[in-house]
Amino acid sequence: MIVYDGVKTDFMKDVRDNDICNKIYEQYQKYFGRTTDSQMRAWQNSMQYMRNILDSEEIPDNCGVAIEYNIPTTSKRVDFILTGVDESDKKKVIIVELKQWDDCNSVQSENGVFVETYLGGGMHKTPHPSYQARSYAVYIDNYVESVQDNKIDLYPCAFLHNYHFKDDDPILAEQYKNYIEVAPLFGADDFPKLRNFITKHIKKGDNGKTIYEIDHGRFRPSKSLQDCLGSMLKGNEEFVLIDDQKVAFDTAMSLAKRAIAFNEKKVLIVEGGPGTGKSVLAINLLVELTKLNAATFYVTRNGTPRAVFKKQLMNGDFTKDYIDSCFQNSGNYVDVEANAIDALVVDEAHRLTEKSGFMNNLGENQMKEIINAAKFSVFLIDEDQRVTLKDVGSIDAIKQFAEELGAEVSELRLESQFRCNGSDGYLNWLDNLLEIKNNKNFIDLDFNYDFKVFDDPNKMREAIIEKNEKNNKSRIVAGYCWDWFKVEQNNTHYYDIKIPKFQFGMSWNLGENSQVWAIEKDSINEAGCIHTCQGLEFDYVGVIVGDDLRYENGHIVTDVTRRASTDQSVKGWKKMMKENPEEAIKLLDRIIKNTYKVLMTRGMKGCYVYCTDDQLRDYIKSMVKTLK
Repeated sequence: MIVYDGVKTDFMKDVRDNDICNKIYEQYQKYFGRTTDSQMRAWQNSMQYMRNILDSEEIPDNCGVAIEYNIPTTSKRVDFILTGVDESDKKKVIIVELKQWDDCNSVQSENGVFVETYLGGGMHKTPHPSYQARSYAVYIDNYVESVQDNKIDLYPCAFLHNYHFKDDDPILAEQYKNYIEVAPLFGADDFPKLRNFITKHIKKGDNGKTIYEIDHGRFRPSKSLQDCLGSMLKGNEEFVLIDDQKVAFDTAMSLAKRAIAFNEKKVLIVEGGPGTGKSVLAINLLVELTKLNAATFYVTRNGTPRAVFKKQLMNGDFTKDYIDSCFQNSGNYVDVEANAIDALVVDEAHRLTEKSGFMNNLGENQMKEIINAAKFSVFLIDEDQRVTLKDVGSIDAIKQFAEELGAEVSELRLESQFRCNGSDGYLNWLDNLLEIKNNKNFIDLDFNYDFKVFDDPNKMREAIIEKNEKNNKSRIVAGYCWDWFKVEQNNTHYYDIKIPKFQFGMSWNLGENSQVWAIEKDSINEAGCIHTCQGLEFDYVGVIVGDDLRYENGHIVTDVTRRASTDQSVKGWKKMMKENPEEAIKLLDRIIKNTYKVLMTRGMKGCYVYCTDDQLRDYIKSMVKTLK
């Protein structure tokens, strides 16, 4: 879908006549509704600058021009597209990401993607413009069939027409180098450079034919994407299906094929506890459906599993571009048309929220939007892993929205346990310990699971470090009871987590590699939290239980007031307590207990625990005897 299209001469005239903004807005209203005054001003200003760029005899008059191209199945739009051909009549497309910025700061972030700039009345973190432009090009190349079949070459760039680059400018920092090499940055002083970039690739016009081909191209995964995902999975033993995972996989594939072939909307709910292989199933479904030429995405709200799985599946820089677009945020489907996507595989579905977007003000409900967008959607869910006040993903809600949207629902449950040394007894024991469920099924079971309680956090850390030396698959995690100060995130000698009694100190996982902390080489020296380990697993996990969980008068007691002030997962709890204290207490109690259940089930072979509350530590020690 394109808001404005034509050729260069049309565009130049519309800008010159001061009519471009009206024409864009007229079409924009039809597709997306009304927009803001700031967006109108942005169009007015940016299009004037683009007219100045194109005002050159070297750029053919009959080049195709498109403005606000809505990328299929997403709410993302490409600001400006220019099309033509080279000397050999090979089709070329220039993708331009337009920004009105005049300043920004670099941000030490996962994969070096983000910068900070003034947006919407304040400083906010946002993707680097070159990364944005490149990601749009990769997505279009991977999924618009006409681009693949007609061998259309895409060249992304970013034009910051108000930005004067300085020496050692943050936006040009080393961490962004790879993105800038693929999608060059042009600023206020780079008009000749941007023209040269365009004329280097486009020698003759195409009368907008290439734009038409892109806009009317079918939405399908590219053959290269199918091949690279399949070959990567074959070489990765971490994603092998076993037992009831295979049953669920075959069921999902059968439902997906029928939904796609006969345009019958279908939903599959797969319920399973920690370690039952939900994520393994999700990755295999992504790969196999993509290989069948079905437009399929892996979806989670939490960015950490996406980042880790992408890194695990990568086979060099070439494949990173291909798999990046396969892993998506759960908020991407607010404006997607019904049945626009063949299949969506939703992992950690219990983490889905109502609203989406940076300000949490978009859409109605992520479950409903996902079901609406896809012919087939599979939700992998464990309601006992809802760990924030915003988590609303539930089986009942999925069924309700499926019925509302006319989707047929199927349900399966994964029972086999592949974590905690395959011990269902340990999980039952843990439910009983945390008073999540009154479950005595662990009694008299002999489990081969290494569970220990430590009196000294230093001793626990030493034990986990020793386990990690074998294969870098052991980590330390903690309840979110210590503030996480962003200003100190890259200071390895700063300790967020402090236990003075034992002179113990440890930093939270650092900002630069936070989303791949689970597999980074030196991450053993940093503590992870619920947000950086949920959905992932290790051989051994060391858990620091904070003051939000205690043992008093014969029962487990939760205390939300001991959560860190920087913890966003319980943001708004005070207001909730005033409005509905009974419901708030019940919900907050469950969130804290679920959090520790998740942390204490990350280890495949063992879990080592230290508690800041002495009574809780002694109670768990007494309960450990039931494990033997």
